[in-house]
Amino acid sequence: MLFLAQLLNGLQYGVLLFLLAAGLTLVFGIMSFVNLAHGSLYMMGAYFAASVANSTGSFMLGLLAAVVGCLALGVLLERVAVSRLYGRDHLNHVLATFGLIMFFNELASMLWGKQPLFVSVPSVLEGSINLLGLQYPSYRFAVIAAGLLVAVGCYLLIHKTRLGMLIRAGANNAPMVGALGVNIKFLNALLFAVGAALAGLAGAVAGPILSVQAGMGEPVLIATFVVIVIGGIGSVKGAFYSALIVGVVDTMGRAFLPTLLREMTSRQLADAAGPALASLLIYLLMATVLALRPQGLFTAKR
Repeated sequence: MLFLAQLLNGLQYGVLLFLLAAGLTLVFGIMSFVNLAHGSLYMMGAYFAASVANSTGSFMLGLLAAVVGCLALGVLLERVAVSRLYGRDHLNHVLATFGLIMFFNELASMLWGKQPLFVSVPSVLEGSINLLGLQYPSYRFAVIAAGLLVAVGCYLLIHKTRLGMLIRAGANNAPMVGALGVNIKFLNALLFAVGAALAGLAGAVAGPILSVQAGMGEPVLIATFVVIVIGGIGSVKGAFYSALIVGVVDTMGRAFLPTLLREMTSRQLADAAGPALASLLIYLLMATVLALRPQGLFTAKR
């Protein structure tokens, strides 16, 4: 039962990572823009959802506010700052978006204070589901289902629509696509806004599981970059599978590695080294994948 519970927790964490990685893959992998502020959009989505849900009592309104708010915020950021950095060196991207991280963290502290906000699970999902004798929270199952729906939607958008064809063509040869009459600037703005909306959705669904506070986007952003590198830069399919792998490996490592070490070493050493080694597992996984397959598990199809 403990193994099954941790496996489901790993899948739920992996799906949450995918909601972030899907948007970041579009921006980083397809547009070649290094957006460190993606975690800040995740944080703002969590704040938008928490504020609206707590004031109205409707989690669905909070979810809608997070998606629409981050979509609008993405459009604003792209027009004001990001569009000026296209074609520049990645170091410029990193410096500019790192400044945005500090700006949004301070803005969140000014608007909502330094104390964390808490969001209640929607009443329809307050119960649990019996799975092979395990009572597992319904809300976490709903998060997994939402991630699967987003995965299918992203795949259909990128590979089965005319817009997806233009996105892939623009990533491969933007000047040629522009010469054919396609508005590349609008296409880039749309991609960035969609990525921001997905980050807001991830923040909204994470609110009832985690506390909403300033700076919550940076730790998960690091794991999201690991997901993208393992899956293959620019591949939505790779982001999905690698997010599930990273989620399960990280959760299982934190749950069981200290216990396994106690069987081989002293309890004091296991308690000291176990959590540290568990936190390194996803980076060891990334290093192994890069050593065996530098392009990642999947390559983006153009």
